[in-house]
Amino acid sequence: MDKKIKILAVTGPTASGKTALAIELAKRLGGEIISCDSMQIYRGMDIGTAKPTKEELSSVRHHLIDVLPADAPYSCSDYVKDAEVAVEDIVSRGKLPIFCGGTGLYLDRFLRGGNDDGAASDENVRAELKRYLDENGVDALYERLAALDPEAAATIHKNNTKRVMRAIEICTVTGEKKSDIDKKNCEIVDKYDHRVITLSFASRELLYSRIDRRVDQMIAEGLVEETKKLMAEGVFERSITAAQAIGYKELFPYLEGRSTLDECVDELKRATRRYAKRQITWFSGKDYAHKVFVDGENGMKTFEEIVNISQKLF
Repeated sequence: MDKKIKILAVTGPTASGKTALAIELAKRLGGEIISCDSMQIYRGMDIGTAKPTKEELSSVRHHLIDVLPADAPYSCSDYVKDAEVAVEDIVSRGKLPIFCGGTGLYLDRFLRGGNDDGAASDENVRAELKRYLDENGVDALYERLAALDPEAAATIHKNNTKRVMRAIEICTVTGEKKSDIDKKNCEIVDKYDHRVITLSFASRELLYSRIDRRVDQMIAEGLVEETKKLMAEGVFERSITAAQAIGYKELFPYLEGRSTLDECVDELKRATRRYAKRQITWFSGKDYAHKVFVDGENGMKTFEEIVNISQKLF
C-alpha cells in the first residue's frame, strides 16, 4: 500500500505569526508553502490581506498567491482543486507541503477530500440573489436564508452576504438545507498524513495588541492608497468578495468623505478583532488542530521556542 502524503498546516487567528513560523518550518523541514487565505489569491490586494513580503516570498517557494485578478470569482471548491494540484507538484519534487493561513473553511474542506456542495451551483440563481440584495438590502437577504435554513443562518453573519447567498443558492438548487449537507460531509477523509498547528493565545489582550499594531503598520505601508486604487479601478463595484474584505471596506467611509481616517482605522481594528474571534472559535472546534500557545507568563515566547514546539508536533 502506498504511504500517505505528509502535509503540515499552520493556522490560527490573524496577526498570530503564521507566516513567519511557516517559512521557518519550510526551511527546516524542506517544504514549500501553500497559502490558505481566501483573499491572498487575488492580485493587487496586498497590504490589506497581509500578504507575505517580497523577501518572504523569495525565501521559500509559495503557491496560490497572486493567482487571480481582484474581481474574479473563486470558491472553496476551486481552492480544493488548486490545492490538490499544488500538493502533487510539491511532493513530486520531494518537498513537504505546508499550508499557511487563517481561512479554516478552505483547509477543512481540503482535508475532507473535497467533499462539498460544489455541484450545487446555478448562475441564474446567483444573479437573482444579487439583484435581490441590491434591491432589498442585507437584512432582507438574511431573513430569506433564515426562513429556508435557520441553522445555517445562525452560523453566518448577516453582513457576509457572499456566504448568505451561497447558502440560499444551495437550498434552492438542491432542495436540501445547507446545514444538513454540511452534517453529511463532516467526516475527515483519511487521505493525508496531516498535522495541523493552530497558534493560540492564553492572553486575548496580547493578540489584540498585535492586531492593533498590524493595522497601524498597514496604514503606514499605504493601505489607504491601495484601497483608493482598487476603488478607482472599479474592483469593489464588480466583486462582492473584494467589497466585503476586512481591511478595505472599513476605509470606504473615509475615502467617500463620510468619516475621518482615525474613525475608520479604529473600526478596522475592531473588525479585525471580531474576525480573530471567529477564527479562534472555528479552530477550537476542530479535533485535528494542535494548539501551540505563543504567549507565556511574561508576554510572547521567543520565536525559537515556538518553532521548536511546532516542529516536535510534526
